[in-house]
Amino acid sequence: MILALESSCDETAVAVFDPTVGLTGEWVHSQIALHEAYGGVVPDLASREHLAHFGPLLQRALATVPPEQVTRIVVTQGPGLAACLAMGLAAAKSLALAWRVPVAGVNHLRAHAFSPFIGLHAANPAAFDDELAKLLPHLGLLVSGGNTALFTIDETRRITLLASTMDDAAGEALDKGAKLMGLGYPGGPQVEKLAAAGRTDAFQFPKAVAQRSTLEFSFSGLKTSLRYQLEKMPAAEIESRKADLCASYQAAVFEALVRKARLALERGAYRSFGLSGGVANNRTLQGLLEQVAQAQNVPFLRAQAKHTGDNAGMIAFAAWAEREAGGVDESGLELEIAPSLPLAK
Repeated sequence: MILALESSCDETAVAVFDPTVGLTGEWVHSQIALHEAYGGVVPDLASREHLAHFGPLLQRALATVPPEQVTRIVVTQGPGLAACLAMGLAAAKSLALAWRVPVAGVNHLRAHAFSPFIGLHAANPAAFDDELAKLLPHLGLLVSGGNTALFTIDETRRITLLASTMDDAAGEALDKGAKLMGLGYPGGPQVEKLAAAGRTDAFQFPKAVAQRSTLEFSFSGLKTSLRYQLEKMPAAEIESRKADLCASYQAAVFEALVRKARLALERGAYRSFGLSGGVANNRTLQGLLEQVAQAQNVPFLRAQAKHTGDNAGMIAFAAWAEREAGGVDESGLELEIAPSLPLAK
């Protein structure tokens, strides 16, 4: 029985995972409302909130699973905000000492990478290993506010990074674009909402890609293009055409993601394609990438909505799924936070 803690940024989360059943409980405290007034996450406020809410969340979790049934504690080691990661690590080590059980660190990005398989395990835990084997090697696309990456998971469940962003992440580009247009926080969902009523061809933004023949991403030029476009428009016109601006801007971001994913699929012999990370909750992106997978005749797997953002469920699952792949830090009480921990070396 695994108890997982997550505190990499602005969500405090706890989850319980039983390998024979799946996730038996997930509890999350979101800080979005708190940080909205500042237009982004304030680290000091975030760490204070973790301190205030880990206790109540753990109390709820332990009402369903007695401490004596917990055989392992796992916690997000990185990447993330240092002060926030430290809160989770301190809580995890304290519980490990009190209960005399091992504690391990999980890579937040690798947990995202494995999150599309959580549903596969829930459908039939006993057959999971065999079913997963049929889907490997796997191509994954991680799209979040801080990361954009293409990676593979091979037959031994080891992760290899194929490409990442050279500057801004896709989610960051959406959030910054939303801020330029005066939208609320978080910006990505606001852009998605307005884009639904706009035209994707209303404005010609540059396609947010690096060299066409490579898999690397680049989004900083797109953000600059939006700023120049807005500077040419009167405030009243910006307000009246926000839906078109959002639709065109979002389309440019997504075209880059789709193009690179298609190129990667064409270059490798993959048996499945997955989407994870906070931006994976965008329905437009889901539909576009599902079409790419269908064209290549591979299954399309995406993380469930509750596992696209920061959550402890994927941390618990990854700790178990990667148990033999070398992706979990087993340093125990010597475990340290790693704010800049990469997806793969």
